Amino acid sequence: MARRRAKGRNVNGILLLDKPAGMTSNEALQAVKRLYFARKAGHTGSLDPLATGLLPICLGEATKVSGFLLDADKRYRVRCRLGERTTTGDTEGEVIATAPVPELDEARIREVLGRFTGEIEQVPPMYSAVKHEGQRLYKLAREGVEVERQPRRIRIHALELEGWQPPFLDIDVHCSKGTYVRTLAEDIARALGTEGHVHALRRTGVGPYDDSALVTLDEVKAASEQGREALDALLQPIESALMQWPDVHLTDDAAFYVRQGQPVLVPHAPTSGWVRMYRKDSDFLGMGQILDDGRVAPRRLMAASRGRE
Repeated sequence: MARRRAKGRNVNGILLLDKPAGMTSNEALQAVKRLYFARKAGHTGSLDPLATGLLPICLGEATKVSGFLLDADKRYRVRCRLGERTTTGDTEGEVIATAPVPELDEARIREVLGRFTGEIEQVPPMYSAVKHEGQRLYKLAREGVEVERQPRRIRIHALELEGWQPPFLDIDVHCSKGTYVRTLAEDIARALGTEGHVHALRRTGVGPYDDSALVTLDEVKAASEQGREALDALLQPIESALMQWPDVHLTDDAAFYVRQGQPVLVPHAPTSGWVRMYRKDSDFLGMGQILDDGRVAPRRLMAASRGRE
């Protein structure tokens, strides 16, 4: 039986999409995939529909490094509305509790924010994709069911006060993967002596990327009308997602064996961890991992670093 050829073109790279409000991450992903007519595409961690900002879209071979971005630290600008708690932890839910907003000055707010930096425990919200006995929590929540959730350990690297205009509190969050900003907002509000929810949320950083080179969906649509070259010019190279890892350069012989899936010995390589592998002419080969014996083992090999059809 003949093998069916995958639809779409072979385009490889990462689009730093500025996700608009009101669109799910999957809707944004599918829109980009259609505009690029890409065979394969994936995103690197969902943003809530109300959220805007950085949503890296991995096309083609770049999907092989999406896990690195999924595991990476994130940055957000958050506007919290104090005095009200909602069913969903954001403006999409119904108000279920209110409380007066106490007199607060910036010194008091910064003192409370300091309590949430470092490693903390966080209980996932009911409106989340966490599974309970095979069912997503948000599906149970929509049915009016609430179940006990186990706390998870996360790390808040920094919480910076950006503004305080009662009842709105603006903060900048630098956090580890798995952090629920809605829960963080509720917990901060509670520590300030009131209730709270997320009024607006914008992601400004994912791993090595910030929001300085974001591309809007309208810009992608405009580029698609100009042709493939204009579209592909919007993409970041695959290895840009991996710049926090050291690089190793392989001889042609070593590159050949790596392509066969075999570990190789590379002089002056790091002694542990992940590495970016390049052929001596600087072609990006993929990600490798240092074995106990010091050899570099291929783990995520690229068919091409940034190819198009």
